Amino acid sequence: MFAKTYGATTLGVNGVLIDVEVDVSNGFPGFDIVGLLDTAVKESKERVRTAIKNSGFKLKQQKVTINLAPANIRKDSSGLDLPIAIGLLIAYSVIPQEKTTAALFAAELSLEGELRAVSGILPMTLHAKERGLKKIFVAPENANEAFLVDGIEVYPVKHLAELVDGLREESSSLPITSAPDIQEPAAGEREDFADVQGQFMAKRALEIAAAGGHNVLMVGSPGAGKTMLARRLASILPDMTRQEALEVTKIYSIAGLLQNHAGLITARPFRSPHHTTSSTAIIGGGSIPRPGEVTLSHNGVLFLDELPEFSKGVLEVLRQPLEDGQVTVARVNATFTFPSRMILVCAMNPCPCGWNGDKEKTCTCSPNEIKRYTRKISGPLLDRIDIHIRVPRVEYKELTTSQPAEPSAVIRQRVTAARNRQIQRLRSFHAVCNAQMSHAVLKKTCLLNLEAQKILEQAFNKMNMSARSYDRIIKVARTIADLDNQETITQQHVAEAIQLRNDMGLDI
Repeated sequence: MFAKTYGATTLGVNGVLIDVEVDVSNGFPGFDIVGLLDTAVKESKERVRTAIKNSGFKLKQQKVTINLAPANIRKDSSGLDLPIAIGLLIAYSVIPQEKTTAALFAAELSLEGELRAVSGILPMTLHAKERGLKKIFVAPENANEAFLVDGIEVYPVKHLAELVDGLREESSSLPITSAPDIQEPAAGEREDFADVQGQFMAKRALEIAAAGGHNVLMVGSPGAGKTMLARRLASILPDMTRQEALEVTKIYSIAGLLQNHAGLITARPFRSPHHTTSSTAIIGGGSIPRPGEVTLSHNGVLFLDELPEFSKGVLEVLRQPLEDGQVTVARVNATFTFPSRMILVCAMNPCPCGWNGDKEKTCTCSPNEIKRYTRKISGPLLDRIDIHIRVPRVEYKELTTSQPAEPSAVIRQRVTAARNRQIQRLRSFHAVCNAQMSHAVLKKTCLLNLEAQKILEQAFNKMNMSARSYDRIIKVARTIADLDNQETITQQHVAEAIQLRNDMGLDI
């Protein structure tokens, strides 16, 4: 007898519907699964047979052939266990076929028949809805993800026997629970700029970066507060829209990084990989490509501390995602595209000992050592970083002052207001912040007065700027004007943008 059910897997950051076709016929007993399978799917036949037996169902010894279509897509999800088991039970007339015609099944099976959570449920559910399916059956731990998709019924089921009993009844007794309330992170859980004393120039630079989505490089002596500042950048970014939150949740669902099987991620990501991280871990990849750090920080912040300690190959692969906002990974069977719209924040010492340029301590590095250290950062990469600032050590009187520092909530109000102006101005160009403007959009939306043009011309000739640097200075100036609520970019805005893009004495 023939039966058909629907399962799903993931391809890049999207779900893919899998047709599970089951044929049971007389002949030499066997159990074969075909359709370009990964190891986890090849092993599913043992889990499925044992789970069915331990759920109280006895199947005859017949020839079983299972085809997972389309055959040109590699199946690598243990979540295909459940649709295979349901397909078998339909083929053996345990479950009526009509009960499963518009349903997606996605769960791993234990040997006892319990349903276990799998990664990627959110993109699978989104794709199932696009393909016209009306129901999805998942493990209880995956229910919060599935509930994020409107217009599809979600059935959290604990055990295979419970699912079969529900499908056999005329009116299903399976549970349908409602979506949980979205829990915002408590204010006390967020790192706050109120903890940072002094560093007014660095705070101003990070406020501009947050407002316009600009990349930042901070250079300073050890203990100056570079890491402390970077970790608080996410606290002043505007709240994510629902669309942005869904994009981030999809990525973390596929990567298996949703903590405690939570629902929608509402806090912007902050990723800080160690400097020993490989280029594949940064950019994404593998035999079946998975998101890397640049994608996990999508709509958030990617912080690279001790920048020159990263290998040169790792730093160079950052060029494409910084320029295009996405990563393309090509493999033999398919090409995968991962989003990577993030703010890159880098921190480094000015030399190997860390004291070059410090007012109090003396640098012990030779000129050649300093040159080798700083030249690990290539000119093309540095050119893609909009804001370059030096972070000095904090004075004692600033550390011990009783005057409270400005909290993140106040800064975030200014940043959000500036972002809203950008969203209105750039809506027709499909951009949400100034950093995403192309050269053509920049020419249409960034108006400089005559004095601003003169200052920019002088800086361009004196600093031997590239065309990319020219564009990025205008983008930063546009953001400063947005923070000032001005439509025209003035000489003050351009002067500050140029000051935020000096070379800091680095020999690169």
